[in-house]
Amino acid sequence: MKIKTQILDCTLRDGSYLNNFQFTKKQTYEICSKLEKAGVELIEVGHGMGLGASRIRKYKAKETDLNYGKYANMALNKSDWGMFCIPGIASLDDVKKLKDMGANFIRIGSNVENYKLLEPYIYLAKKLNMKVCTNFMKSYVFLPKKFSKIANIAHNMGSDIVYVVDSAGGMIPSELENYYNSIKEINKKIKVGFHGHNNLGFAVANAYKAIKLNFDIVDASLQGYGRSAGNTPVELLVCALKKEKIKCKVDYIKILDLSEEILVNFITSKGIKSIDVVCGMSLFHSSYLPIIEKYSKKYKVDPRLLVYEVSKKNKSEAPEDLVKKLSVKLKNKNKSGSWKKIYNHFYINEQSL
Repeated sequence: MKIKTQILDCTLRDGSYLNNFQFTKKQTYEICSKLEKAGVELIEVGHGMGLGASRIRKYKAKETDLNYGKYANMALNKSDWGMFCIPGIASLDDVKKLKDMGANFIRIGSNVENYKLLEPYIYLAKKLNMKVCTNFMKSYVFLPKKFSKIANIAHNMGSDIVYVVDSAGGMIPSELENYYNSIKEINKKIKVGFHGHNNLGFAVANAYKAIKLNFDIVDASLQGYGRSAGNTPVELLVCALKKEKIKCKVDYIKILDLSEEILVNFITSKGIKSIDVVCGMSLFHSSYLPIIEKYSKKYKVDPRLLVYEVSKKNKSEAPEDLVKKLSVKLKNKNKSGSWKKIYNHFYINEQSL
């Protein structure tokens, strides 16, 4: 069986959350070059939060957007490369600069409910002849029928690919299939991508399901290197496809070599972090963990309980007044003082979107 799905490697973008956005231009060049030799067709580079994010001082990356683009462009001959873009963090001028760098594609991300922010960015990127992917972060906030209507709006705006994004890593394959079917029911012409996280351990299963469903692009990263519990590990996905005799352009030996020779050196933590698991179970985005940390410490509340309760009320955001209110309500459930031990078992203060 031959697949039409392209695998996009996002190690150098999503993975930068784990090293505080400190990938160097040399590492960008080396990893891009080796990914291309392994057969990866699409490679995303740059700041984890996308174009222009280094203007936010506390999130300043090791290199400029220009340097990340320059060294990706130098490294690649066949594979396409691009960067992420969040309207409001990135400006329209950043999109023009990306095209000048030689990028082939741009991925424009927003929360589903903020889809109207995408239109000028999509319009400009298409005018500049770039392939446009719309990444609807926290796609699960809307049920498949409602999501599919917004996906169709993005398609009509000019987006080439509309992504289902499992930002919290809590989706399962049957849910992903429901989103895909709803999108195709409303418009068969919409091309679909999938970006998953691994909080509940379903990242490979979801990516595999997406490929079997003929998604157009599926994201993965070396060693699953990425925000929170990480992304779909490309090594596992490629080998699963090999096992099932599903033809894939990525060479499993070369991708395993790259993983063990380079990426394994970046791995600093192992084991399952309970806060990541609860985020996945609750469909809670890890970017809001700092506010959870603040109030769970103040009111001596187990942050995992707080994540769960906040997510029951709001899966899109974690409003401070809601977090505070629920912290007060939960504080009497921690009389044993066990909350104090929790912070020794996982790192909670993430800088992520």
